[in-house]
Amino acid sequence: MRQTPAQAHYMRAMAALAASAGSAADAYGQTIGTAYELQLVQLHQHRIALKDIKANERKAEAKRAMLPEYDAYLSGVFDTKPGTQDEVVATILIWAIDAGDYARAMPLAEYALASGINPPDNYNRDMASVVAEEIAEAVLAGRLKDQDAIAVTQRVLELTAETDMHDQIKAKLNKAAGWALLGKTNSQDIAMDAKGRTLQVCGAALPYLQRAMELDPLRAGVKKDIERLEARLKKVAP
Repeated sequence: MRQTPAQAHYMRAMAALAASAGSAADAYGQTIGTAYELQLVQLHQHRIALKDIKANERKAEAKRAMLPEYDAYLSGVFDTKPGTQDEVVATILIWAIDAGDYARAMPLAEYALASGINPPDNYNRDMASVVAEEIAEAVLAGRLKDQDAIAVTQRVLELTAETDMHDQIKAKLNKAAGWALLGKTNSQDIAMDAKGRTLQVCGAALPYLQRAMELDPLRAGVKKDIERLEARLKKVAP
C-alpha cells in the first residue's frame, strides 16, 4: 500500500532513530527498531507476492513497482549511516539491480559495501561479489547500456577494486566494462569500426578485455574481441 507523505516522513524519522539506537545497542551489528521491523514485514509480504510470478520480466516489473515503498525507510538509514547489518538494505539493493533501477541501486551499493552489509541468506557470496556479478550480467545481457553502463561499471570497479573475490567474477566485470565503452550488448556485434567506436574508445576498452582474459582465460569469452580491437588499432599505428 502506498504511503501518504505523513507516513513517509514518520517512517524516515523512525528509521533514523532506530538506526542510531541499533548501532549503539546491538552487539551483533543487526539493525533493530520498529521502523525496521515494519519494513521486514512488508518485505516478507512482497516476497510472497513475487513467488507467485513465474516470468523474470514480470518479476522485475513487480519489483520496480515495490521499490518506492522503501524509500522513506532508506532515507532514514542514509541520514544516520549506522553501518549495521540490514536485511532491507541488502534486499532492496539486489531488487533495484534486478529491476534495472540503477539510480536507486548505486547509492545502496556504496553504503552496503562501505558498511560490510551481507547479502540476503539465499546468496552464498559476499555483497561485493553479488553486486559485481549482477551488474556485469546486466551489461552483457544488454539490459544496462549506453552511458549508464559506462558510469555504473566504472563505479563498481572502483568500489570493488580492493575486494578479494573469485577471478571469474572480476573477469566478468572487466569484460562488461570493456563492452560498455564499446557500446556492445551481444556477442554477435563484432564490427570494431562501427559508429561510435573511435580509435580512442577502442584503445580505452582494450585493457579491460585483456584484464578479463588474464583473470579467466578459458571462459572470459573475449579472445575474438581482443583480436579485432588489436587489428583495428594496429592498422593506424605509426
